[in-house]
Amino acid sequence: MPLRIDGKVISAQIKEELKEKVTDLKVSRGISICLAVIQVGNDPASSVYVGNKKKACAYIGIDSRSYELAQETTQEDLLQLIDELNHDEKVDGILVQLPLPGQIDEDTVIRAIDPAKDVDGFHPQSVGALCIGQPGFVSCTPAGIIQLLKRSGIQIAGKECVVVGRSNIVGKPMALLLLRENATVTVAHSKTEKLQEVTRRADILVVAVGKPKMITREYVKEGAVVIDVGIHRNEAGKLCGDVDYEDVAPVCSAITPVPGGVGPMTIAMLMNNCVEAGIAGN
Repeated sequence: MPLRIDGKVISAQIKEELKEKVTDLKVSRGISICLAVIQVGNDPASSVYVGNKKKACAYIGIDSRSYELAQETTQEDLLQLIDELNHDEKVDGILVQLPLPGQIDEDTVIRAIDPAKDVDGFHPQSVGALCIGQPGFVSCTPAGIIQLLKRSGIQIAGKECVVVGRSNIVGKPMALLLLRENATVTVAHSKTEKLQEVTRRADILVVAVGKPKMITREYVKEGAVVIDVGIHRNEAGKLCGDVDYEDVAPVCSAITPVPGGVGPMTIAMLMNNCVEAGIAGN
């Protein structure tokens, strides 16, 4: 049986470490950390995510401010709120929950956030810093995957890694982080020819393609580590990933489940970014 990489357990370890750090910052240096979360509209999935972020803040000891704006909020009003939070010295991190309603341009909003408070790691300055190896906030899901691998004792340096997916939020930063860890990295995507041949070279296969159960054992090298970023509901309403877990698990050495794999790590790394922002800002 492969190692089942448990994101719930590892994210809980990270949260405990952050809780201690936040307590120490308050006691020894009088530093309180604050995250501002903005949600426009009441998309049900977004509301769940925002609720989970608030719970994580409360557990770790981070103050959270919640701004729940109406669906019809204008881009101008949202940008004005972000500007006020950028200049508020008590706010260390700003998070705008995506997706946004159609009247608001996501790219404009992301660019409006002060890079020093960009705890999602989406600002072009944050992405640029990652590209050239400078300090900056890293997109939370890829950062969480690196922690999953390291804390599971999986060596990255020197390994052949394939990332399936090239999104700005997961695929591209994932490739850059693996390069930073001295892996040899290939980025594959929907236009890649002979995809199975490419993925079967991978010692570590990260799948963020957005298609339920697309990756079967034919795509996986014997003994590979498989990280599944996807999350979907099948016809029966049950959660599943981009990887066909039951089919792939017997041939790999380690694999993340869905749910309970990558998902919990995203919020843990967001909390980590908030703590780093608080330290840097004081």
